[in-house]
Amino acid sequence: MLDGVTLDQLRTFIAAAEQGSFSAAGRKLRRAQSVVSQTLANLEAQLGVRLFERRNRFPVLTTEGEVLLREARAVTDHMDAFKAHARSIREGLEPELSVVVDVMFPMAALTQAVGHSREQFPHTPLRLYVEALGGVVQPVLDGTCNIAVLGSLPLVPEAMVAEPLADIPMVTVVSPAHDLARYRGSISLKAMTEHVQLVLTDRTSLSEGRNFGVLSPLAWRLADMGAKQAFLRAGFGWGHMPVHIVQEDIDQGRLVRIKIQGQQRHIAYLPVQVAWRKDTPPGPAGQAFIAQLRSAAG
Repeated sequence: MLDGVTLDQLRTFIAAAEQGSFSAAGRKLRRAQSVVSQTLANLEAQLGVRLFERRNRFPVLTTEGEVLLREARAVTDHMDAFKAHARSIREGLEPELSVVVDVMFPMAALTQAVGHSREQFPHTPLRLYVEALGGVVQPVLDGTCNIAVLGSLPLVPEAMVAEPLADIPMVTVVSPAHDLARYRGSISLKAMTEHVQLVLTDRTSLSEGRNFGVLSPLAWRLADMGAKQAFLRAGFGWGHMPVHIVQEDIDQGRLVRIKIQGQQRHIAYLPVQVAWRKDTPPGPAGQAFIAQLRSAAG
């Protein structure tokens, strides 16, 4: 009997509970009161549960009816989302917007783009990863994500196509208690190599055997940007960081800028690209998301 419960019955149940009477529910659903009453009687018979007390002028939800009303709303809401999702697919929208973003990319710009996507494509769910180096590329290569925002890994595999997105301002910083903070003016590369450099490490093999921005043989490799920032504050080493991540630390005196002779122009900006697999280009939601990323980061 329970397998015969229909969405129409659940919607009638919800309408009757919300309108406060079977006649009002009938007007909302454009049905005769007798049809509403019979529909609800059939539903109660199938469930084996009395949903309404009918002894008074207006039907009143029973305790069991109140519990099942919440469930009925959840079921109909889920079905509405299911139909909207199917409609999005039919109309050419992606069933999901899946994005992997380089940890270097400004979170404020990412948040702005996500907000726009949520407003314009409310029925397109978002899958978001934040990674570094090859961790940004691998999810696109294996099909987990459709779009990659690349920064710390400048290599673009042959299977992908990339477009310029933004330039992220970078700075070299160190704790004010670190020996390098005592230098005035530019610091020689030789002096830099005598101290630990804190760098992000690749959790994949895509950059194996290659170093990007690593100048010191005394490198500590960290898989987490938060750990790198904390270690810089603690004076464990020096490192290159996006300005938007460390600007508050600089303003509050927790970190200081340092200059490396002959290296300032090289590390002043980190080029960021947006990329996808050649055989799975972004659909309307993805294209709109990329446009918003470009606008927000610009």
